[in-house]
Amino acid sequence: MNEPEPMHRDAACRGGRLLAWLQLVRLPNLFTAAADVAAGFLFTHAVLGWPDALPLGLLVTASVLLYAAGVVLNDVFDYDVDKSERPERPLPSGRISVASAMRAGWTLLACGVGLAGVAGLASGDLRPVIVAAALAGTIVAYNRSLKRTPIGPLAMGACRGLNLLLGMSLASGAWAAPHGLIVAAMTVYVIGVTWFARTEAEESRRGHLLLAAVTILAGLCLLEPLPRWTPDVVALLALEPERWTLLLTVLAALIGFRLLKAVVHPSPKMVQEAVRHCILSLIVLDGAICFVVQGLAPAALIVLLLVPATLAGRWIAST
Repeated sequence: MNEPEPMHRDAACRGGRLLAWLQLVRLPNLFTAAADVAAGFLFTHAVLGWPDALPLGLLVTASVLLYAAGVVLNDVFDYDVDKSERPERPLPSGRISVASAMRAGWTLLACGVGLAGVAGLASGDLRPVIVAAALAGTIVAYNRSLKRTPIGPLAMGACRGLNLLLGMSLASGAWAAPHGLIVAAMTVYVIGVTWFARTEAEESRRGHLLLAAVTILAGLCLLEPLPRWTPDVVALLALEPERWTLLLTVLAALIGFRLLKAVVHPSPKMVQEAVRHCILSLIVLDGAICFVVQGLAPAALIVLLLVPATLAGRWIAST
């Protein structure tokens, strides 16, 4: 058999390196970070105009960079563990060096905070850079020292809550009760998902999974009073709030079904599938949050992020 031409061989190497980097940053999950910020921004901007496009774009990009930094640094600090548990990952397999990943992680982190600062500077508001800096610090603390401690899930939940708060950081006024409710609900949800995934590389304990599943569903329940707490609700939810409760119930049932399957059959495959479903469901939840104040069209745009996230997930693992 003839060897590939040098040009084809170089192209294959480049393609392999690109795939390795996309696997390292867990490409499907980046869309959930973008959805968080879009939902937070749209929730705090009932009336949108073209001037809002630039700060929204900056905040979304900052969020994606910070998330990418987090998962890259996660693999850097987990290198020794992944060598035995996940040898196919880009770092233990040798497709990307630890030094390159370390440089990329810190660069992405700095760029994410910097872009949030630019968004704040353009809008005359310090909150974006403050929230981004807090998020970056929590990311580093989680990856460096908190991940394998009992407060690891709390730190990861805080990261997701701060990411939503980053989207809300250019609100025209002070943050209010509905903003805190959303941040709290999504924080609790992700605490549960992180807890559920803690032993996904091995056979999990049913009791552990069951308590984590209850935490995930509790996060969803926290969102139930959102329309009543929000003064600028769309007419549908203002007049018929039971439809909001029905929407959350359907989402909880779909998520709960996947969780229950993993509780009954706690193999790594079943647990990882449930975790992937919970992660992608964040996009739907973000769309639902946006729907409360913006109506169907903007919410549908957020939910459409499921398409690239799902397609990317066919080739790139999200856990």
